[in-house]
Amino acid sequence: MNSRTRRMAVAAVAVGALTASLAACGGDSLEDDGPDKGAGGGKGELVVGAAGFTEAKVLGELYKQVLDNAGYSVTVKTVENREIYEPQLEKGAIDVVPEYAATLAEFLNLKENGADAKTVASSDVDATVAALKKLAGPKGLKVLPPGEAVDQNAFAVSAEFARKHHLKTLSDLGKSGVKVKIAAGDECETRPFCAPGLKKTYGIDVSGIDPKGVGTTQSKQAVKNGTDQLVLTTTTDATLKNFDLVLLEDDKKLQNADNVLPVVNAKDAGGQAIADALSELTRTLTTDDLVELNRKVDAERQKEADVAEEYLRSKGLIKK
Repeated sequence: MNSRTRRMAVAAVAVGALTASLAACGGDSLEDDGPDKGAGGGKGELVVGAAGFTEAKVLGELYKQVLDNAGYSVTVKTVENREIYEPQLEKGAIDVVPEYAATLAEFLNLKENGADAKTVASSDVDATVAALKKLAGPKGLKVLPPGEAVDQNAFAVSAEFARKHHLKTLSDLGKSGVKVKIAAGDECETRPFCAPGLKKTYGIDVSGIDPKGVGTTQSKQAVKNGTDQLVLTTTTDATLKNFDLVLLEDDKKLQNADNVLPVVNAKDAGGQAIADALSELTRTLTTDDLVELNRKVDAERQKEADVAEEYLRSKGLIKK
């Protein structure tokens, strides 16, 4: 299962019970220091939470190292999923998490308003972040500005298929009139971002769903060998080239704005010094950067901490 598959899975279904609570080594010990822990030359302790998939771990290390560089003493707590780490962020056991705007907005929306809640996320990043802030604020969470880097659903075809039918965008695919079978999860048949959305928004002729999973090796192999024509994956999939696949641009913005952004516990980590350190990273990080960072971990088997350090030094975000 790739990184996005895990993230989508935990966003879709709430777990029945939380596992053992995390050690509160961040917020509780620092409450007296105020929202700018370590400001003014002193150092404070922070806990960065990261979900249990490659991209989240890399982002956690990026956050850790820029905050270390800013004078804080930072540890990373890897937590399996959002259902577990989000309550810990509210309590202050975790101070900071890297998040995805639309996914977190819908997670909090369902948590607050129930399974039948009207969708608040959209392809408009500003509107999505505004909705997220409205939901997060009462829970004691502060949402920092989003950046350009985005990890959202995406569709890919083989490079040969793209050349044959002159495809660069999903609109091109719709105009081509070519029938496509989609390698994806079986939920693609009913989810608005998948088959129904492709039909309605782009006029794509979907002949069926091959339930091989989202962005799995099996799904990508099926498109490579021509069994299927389209695969549901993500914008930060680092292995597409291995299968000679190319993404088609979502030119009519069917997908929600899952831009990467930091979310912090407002009481314990809501000060300007922390925001400044994280925002500099957010402004620098791109989707292509995430693809390459993921590739180095997943394909080259490098450690998350090492690829994060190399990246931050190359961008001048931490001291040489």
